[in-house]
Amino acid sequence: MVGFKPSDVPPPLAVKMISAGAAACVGDLITFPLDTAKVRLQIQGEQKVEAAKNIRYRGVFGTMATMVKTEGPKSLYNGLIAGLQRQVCFASIRIGLYDNVKNFYNGDKEHASIMIRILAGCTTGAMAVSLAQPTDVVKVRFQAQMNLKGVARRYNGTMQAYKHIFMNEGLRGLWKGTLPNITRNALVNCTELVTYDLIKEAILKHNLLSDNLPCHFVSAFGAGFATTVIASPVDVVKTRYMNSPPGQYKSAINCAWTMMTKEGPTAFYKGFVPSFLRLGSWNVVMFVSFEQIKRAMMATKKKMDTPS
Repeated sequence: MVGFKPSDVPPPLAVKMISAGAAACVGDLITFPLDTAKVRLQIQGEQKVEAAKNIRYRGVFGTMATMVKTEGPKSLYNGLIAGLQRQVCFASIRIGLYDNVKNFYNGDKEHASIMIRILAGCTTGAMAVSLAQPTDVVKVRFQAQMNLKGVARRYNGTMQAYKHIFMNEGLRGLWKGTLPNITRNALVNCTELVTYDLIKEAILKHNLLSDNLPCHFVSAFGAGFATTVIASPVDVVKTRYMNSPPGQYKSAINCAWTMMTKEGPTAFYKGFVPSFLRLGSWNVVMFVSFEQIKRAMMATKKKMDTPS
């Protein structure tokens, strides 16, 4: 057995939510530069600052190298604080609540159908976005912000960003892009959690691997690839729309239409490689951490509950 052993009893809701939030933060800390590179590639072509127009990003690692060269290594972690705030709110709900919502929809049946799993993923994804959307808006805007000499910074700190957006754009600014984000995260949550669930279940059913780290790694990698293919178009629209100044796009649909007419269908898959590198690696780190943190918490709980 690699890692902590599975718990004899199902973990309570609080353990799952704390484990999910903590695991997602670990995933962000390790893979955040890939996410920042993805955002820069997705918004390339719409920079309005003259100094930024001469900068061209090519590929995920080329983008990271260009950012380090022109803006310094800290630029790779632009928006990390907002990203961690987002994961604490977001992952704890969409991942931590998934099993409970799935069991609620499934009732007394022994095995949940794919449709029940998809419905559970949509539900927890939508709930998470509704709560955590402001953190996502700030994260994306920080990642898109260029730290160039002679170019005024749009925001100087996370709390200042929340205040600035609220004062200039109102509550609607903080929840900008909620519809495309709900759409994206319904797709992401369903694909990510359901695929992980099904792959892991199939591996264990056919005794290909035991319920340990290699099984979690393979399941998470498959979930990451499937999620990238499904969610990339919505993710690009979401990023463009949330990063846009007031009045540039009338709506998320208008943003998508503008992309299609001006840049063609390939625009929807801008940053696909970094998206996959990000989602694939993030899924592996997050799910492996989630399983281990959850089991570690249950082992600690068992020791505390056992009389000495």
